[in-house]
Amino acid sequence: MNSPFLQFETRVRARVVALDHFCVVAADLDRSEAFYRDVLSLESCPAPAPLTRETARWIYDHEERPIIHLNAKSAPRAMDRDMAKGPTGALHHIALRCEGFDDIRDRLEDRGLTYESNLIQSIGLRQIFVHDPDGVLLELNFFED
Repeated sequence: MNSPFLQFETRVRARVVALDHFCVVAADLDRSEAFYRDVLSLESCPAPAPLTRETARWIYDHEERPIIHLNAKSAPRAMDRDMAKGPTGALHHIALRCEGFDDIRDRLEDRGLTYESNLIQSIGLRQIFVHDPDGVLLELNFFED
């Protein structure tokens, strides 16, 4: 890879190594949990204390990483801020790498959910753009799928 940061990366030991998770303050935890479980085939597991099933759900990927945190408005937070419903400021979307384009598209259609698809042929990428139950725009990426 011809990265302009290559020299920098070899000298610095402190750096970001991956996106860990994103958190959605969900209006209805059950509804949001069902969306991620039933549409995207992700698994829900209990969040650690002091969170409870009434205040949070952690959504795991196939490698057992909790990539999505669903929190109720009442959930305790280390860094609290106003959670007014509406646009997410500078955050436009969250992208997830996926498999099974046809299956996910069919699940969206079976549930009557609105989505848009896109093809970037030059890199073999098919995309689905869909809003989760709380209005978070998800970009679902399918490479060579």
